[in-house]
Amino acid sequence: MLKKHTFAKNRIITMYWTLELVSYLDDAPWPATKDELIDYAIRSGAPMEVVENLQELEDDGEPYESIEEIWGDYPTDDDYFFHEDEH
Repeated sequence: MLKKHTFAKNRIITMYWTLELVSYLDDAPWPATKDELIDYAIRSGAPMEVVENLQELEDDGEPYESIEEIWGDYPTDDDYFFHEDEH
């Protein structure tokens, strides 16, 4: 589980991402703005923890290009790639 602390307007924000929580964003319409991701999470029935984490993201008006920008530890296909000749 990733525990990320950020500081905004003199308060500490703690986001908890797990593979289960972030997986609710797998099919999000990437690239997407913070507001689009929040809307998607609500419409798709994601747990409130996902919506709360998204609400804590920085919003500079630029879209997030991929899920890895939300959670840098998100496993990619490369993480599961095995060479066929290795046994």
